[in-house]
Amino acid sequence: MIAKKRLIIMLLIAGSCQSLGKLSFVAEISNAIPEVSAIEIHSQSQLNWVIEDSGNSNKLYGLNDEGQILKTITITNARNIDWEDLTFDHLGNLYIGDFGNNSHNRKRFMIYKIKKDDLKKNQVSAELIQFTLPKDLESKNFEAFFITNNSFYIFSKENKNCVVLKVPNQPGKHIAVLKKQFILKGKYNKVTSADISQDGKTVVLLNYYKLWKITDFKDDDFFDGKIKALTFKHHSQKEGICFKTNNEVLITDEQQAFEGGNIYSFNLD
Repeated sequence: MIAKKRLIIMLLIAGSCQSLGKLSFVAEISNAIPEVSAIEIHSQSQLNWVIEDSGNSNKLYGLNDEGQILKTITITNARNIDWEDLTFDHLGNLYIGDFGNNSHNRKRFMIYKIKKDDLKKNQVSAELIQFTLPKDLESKNFEAFFITNNSFYIFSKENKNCVVLKVPNQPGKHIAVLKKQFILKGKYNKVTSADISQDGKTVVLLNYYKLWKITDFKDDDFFDGKIKALTFKHHSQKEGICFKTNNEVLITDEQQAFEGGNIYSFNLD
């Protein structure tokens, strides 16, 4: 039955390019991890790294290009309260963002740093980067971040009045800085993942229905740049995005019934 279901899904995806718009099917993700909430790749690693969100284990998974699990790493000093996104720094260290907050009652948020050499192990102890919100900012849900110039930029998941926080990439406890409040035009604007290109010139923010491509910004004033919404002709619970090249991204969605649980590619130009 499972094999038949996989075949049906793959045939539907492969035969319906129009329904996917500019999304191109890459692979079906292993059924062992149906709630993938992030994807990240790096030039120094040949794997596609993914995590699952709240209610799942404290494990990091490395997938091959066919979506099968080749590597599983247990983070021994971490608990998956609500893991939502991944990001690599330029040295090849990987960071897990544990800052999901659907109930809006979290006071402390965590980022776990997995050192480059530890990605070869089966069990690791992560370096801990903890942050709290600025004093006058009400509790919010966060699902997206990336690192650039040794700082994390963390985006709230809201239809309106979104915020981006800045947290230093340093072990220990920090109070996040409110970098910017912003409003994205149109409907369905909840940001579920984010990334910045390797050349530092393009930011992408993901949503179930579209992504925003941000260019022509200076320093970290991202929302002073040019913002362009690119709409998908494909609706699913898209939770993960990362740059494959400076002009192409990979996207993942969660598995729901006969829909999702896949990796897609998307050209930004």
